[in-house]
Amino acid sequence: MGACSVFGKSIVALSSPSSFPTPEPASNGNRRIHKFRSVATKITTNSIPCTKLGEFQNDYPISRSNRQSAILQIQESPDLASALARHGETLKVQDMNVILRYFGKLNRLRELYQVFDWMQQNQMINVASYSSYVKFMGKSLSSVEAVEMYISIKDISTKFNVSVCNAFLSSLIKNGKSESSLKLFTQMKRDGLVPDVVTYSTLLAGCAKVKDGYYKALELVQELMSNGLQMDSVTYGSLLSVCASHKECNEAAKYFQKMKDEGHSPNVYHYSSLLNAYSADRNYEKAEALIEEMRSAGLVLNKVIYTTLLKVYVKGGFFEKSKELLKELEALGYAKDEMPFCLLMDGLAKSGHLLEAKSVFDEMMEKQVKTDGYSYSIMISAFCRSGLLEDAKKLASEFEEKYEKYDIVILNAMLSAYCRAGEMENVMNMMKKMDDSATSPDWNTFNILIRYFCKEKLYLLAYRTMEDMHKKGHQPEEGLCSSLIYHLGKTGAHSEAFSVYNMLRYSKRTISKALHENILLVLIAGRLLKDAYVVVKDNAGFISRPSIKKFAVNFLRYGNVNLINDVMKAVHSSGHKIDQELFDMAISRYIAKPEKKELLLRLLKWMPGQGYVIDSSTRNLILKNSHLFGHQLIAESLSKQLVMSKKVKPHKENAR
Repeated sequence: MGACSVFGKSIVALSSPSSFPTPEPASNGNRRIHKFRSVATKITTNSIPCTKLGEFQNDYPISRSNRQSAILQIQESPDLASALARHGETLKVQDMNVILRYFGKLNRLRELYQVFDWMQQNQMINVASYSSYVKFMGKSLSSVEAVEMYISIKDISTKFNVSVCNAFLSSLIKNGKSESSLKLFTQMKRDGLVPDVVTYSTLLAGCAKVKDGYYKALELVQELMSNGLQMDSVTYGSLLSVCASHKECNEAAKYFQKMKDEGHSPNVYHYSSLLNAYSADRNYEKAEALIEEMRSAGLVLNKVIYTTLLKVYVKGGFFEKSKELLKELEALGYAKDEMPFCLLMDGLAKSGHLLEAKSVFDEMMEKQVKTDGYSYSIMISAFCRSGLLEDAKKLASEFEEKYEKYDIVILNAMLSAYCRAGEMENVMNMMKKMDDSATSPDWNTFNILIRYFCKEKLYLLAYRTMEDMHKKGHQPEEGLCSSLIYHLGKTGAHSEAFSVYNMLRYSKRTISKALHENILLVLIAGRLLKDAYVVVKDNAGFISRPSIKKFAVNFLRYGNVNLINDVMKAVHSSGHKIDQELFDMAISRYIAKPEKKELLLRLLKWMPGQGYVIDSSTRNLILKNSHLFGHQLIAESLSKQLVMSKKVKPHKENAR
């Protein structure tokens, strides 16, 4: 998968590379976990009897040494399918689990899948099989596949086994689906799961990266205690990480102390999490005191601790302390990669000390510190923010010449530099590099490109890029959407403008009231009146009366005659009174289409109930054409109108 870019046609086509064969789509909706190409043919052993637990019932017992020999032959066989066919029936489920874990530890995912698939087909599977498989597959098992696999488990005792449930919940969290893991957890409990401390520790870890994660973490802790469970050091570690991620510095300190009071000895991970919380709070004094506490406790300060302390100094703006600590990191051998330099560089650049940041960058280059491009992305972005586009371009070109490896961060930085400089050829080259390196565009990539295409007045290209962005699950900014809607409307791309509006409309957020009126005017200009009707019907309260009137006039003149009555009712329901001009237009449309007499009669019948009556000129027009609709029906309808006109005061022609 890559970011295949074809200028003028399609900007971004995404795919997802994998280190093992691409899963084939399942047919007829009956999709298993994966279906790899070039995998061994399926093996069936229907003739071999099984126990209820899924273990083979062999007529003759197999010795332990023979089973061990069979395990070894399967593990070492160049033809796994044949080996499973020859030796699988001689093994027990625990033997197959040994083979499963063997391939998992070697990260041989294709073989791992193949063995697990064989075990499923032959009903030779247990709790440990599921737990091991899900654990070793890691991120290679997508969140959708994980959920489908869990749902497909038939044996209830297996499905609600706490180890199995923990494995699936952990899989979702590793794939960045913490919200989904919480929902699945709720369903699991409803169906019979009795969670343990590991369950809660797993879920707490996921709360670090979700909105309102701190409050969700508190709910989990309360539930844990209500279930009679006790917090352990792992659970406290997860909770401290959540506090740090959500900048709850005081709460982190409180839980850290509570953990010690309960007799748990903090380890480096706990101290690191609390240091992270102090970095968010920019409290270097507490951070330094914590470092001294670690030394007093006999803990060795590792690279993570020193780097986290550096982060505290940088975020607090204590750059002299940061520089001194960076030297200490170098002396200890903890600055062999670019991360410590990047922390200082980024802090300096964002604080307006661009020259100092560049000095740190140059020092890093002179020392030939290993870089993955992050340092380049920091400086390129800093130059762009400061308007130094030539410097940004120069650094981007330097990176292209020196390195062949790209990640999304450096690619976005370079792309931004070329876009700001207006260099279309280099922009296209960067997009090709994304394709060649199989790097999937992220939210920032799409945002950079859309803004650039808008700046270059390539509005349809910007629209197609936004389409790709939306399809990949990224939500565009409202301001960017609003600007694109306006320009698409001005260039006559009215349906594309409406599509952008719908992307925002169906996103899970509130959009500005003005946007409804803006898109209405675009749709009116493009005579997309049916779509305009939907906008008015759903959002009339946010649209001005002049715009409502403009819509009504245009619809009654050019819109679908079958919807005229619906439009009249929508305008009335919005609180905007219908004037005589609109009634005249509606009735004139019906007179021009005698086959729509039922719609005319319904309109005439509806009007009195809402306090509307027609004037004498319209009455005369209807009578003049009554032969088209039936004299008797018209006479009855006009008679009711006359009675109503005596009961209510007629509305003025331009009534509000």
